[in-house]
Amino acid sequence: MSARILLLPGDGIGPEVTKAARLCLEAVGAACGLSLSFEEAPFGGAGIDACGEPLPAETLAKARASDAVFLGAVGGPAWDGGAVRPEAGLLGLRKALGLFANLRPVKVMAGLEDFSPLRAERVRGADLLIVRELTGGLYFGAREEGRERASDTCVYTRDEVSRIASVAFEAARGRSGRVTSVDKANVLATSRLWRAVVEDVAKDYPDVALDHQLVDSCAMALVPHPARFDVILTENLFGDILSDEAAVIAGSIGLLGSASLGAGGPGLFEPIHGSAPDIAGQDKANPAGAIASAALLLRHGLREARAAELIEAALEAELRAGPLTADLGGSSGCAAFAGRVAARIAKDAARAA
Repeated sequence: MSARILLLPGDGIGPEVTKAARLCLEAVGAACGLSLSFEEAPFGGAGIDACGEPLPAETLAKARASDAVFLGAVGGPAWDGGAVRPEAGLLGLRKALGLFANLRPVKVMAGLEDFSPLRAERVRGADLLIVRELTGGLYFGAREEGRERASDTCVYTRDEVSRIASVAFEAARGRSGRVTSVDKANVLATSRLWRAVVEDVAKDYPDVALDHQLVDSCAMALVPHPARFDVILTENLFGDILSDEAAVIAGSIGLLGSASLGAGGPGLFEPIHGSAPDIAGQDKANPAGAIASAALLLRHGLREARAAELIEAALEAELRAGPLTADLGGSSGCAAFAGRVAARIAKDAARAA
């Protein structure tokens, strides 16, 4: 198969981890006979510097014409206080591509429990997926700016809730068959709608167990009991917060990737970490999250499960073998770590041939 991948390196450490992801994609492409072509475009702060906009029109056109989009990171103090922020490009891209479903897997690998700041017995076996609604809620509602009064409007429709709930239930069918829907139904009208619609969707999935949890209760339970969860389904704001909280369970925000998907067209794949401008250009970034995102790109964006598995297996093996990057207490640079993962991909593929 052949595929066009648009790379949006973005800002800070974004270009470094994007290069690492590309290296692994090229390695698995060669190993699996995939014809992958790559193109880069400015985005985020880099888009503002190049074109005056975080999502330049040419970048969006290239994204729409691609088979998948990979993003490094956006933002940084260089653009604070400007008329437009780099993060506005991300919201705009999600909306333009119709990316309503964000998938964030969090897994504590067997034997690597010591990466977590939590005790090993608390995180052992943790393997959960957060399914976050991505184009509704407070982030996209009407707002009023002001120094004396300000407002953000949270709106959800039945269709928006139904489609994201279906994604979560379908995902649960391929996992442990459990969905925890997270809301604030004791206070918010949108959450009461959310809960009612999720109950309706659940009727089509009698093989999947559903429970509801208030967001504050879920936030507390994630830390001491992460292994209790399978699929967490939630709205935009709650998902943003809970997914970052859950990321710490695995030991470093640098370890995890994400996928943002729509009903059709290209998906967006990115590590969940920020742009880390304090270490940009120093070869100190952990590329594991970007490499994991490359695997998600193959699995969800290109439907190439075997290639995705090769990347994931090589990444896990390298995390076990080391040396690790600085955020995990090691001394490896970003480029060297990615190079070792790419070499493992080639070696593993040759052994399996």
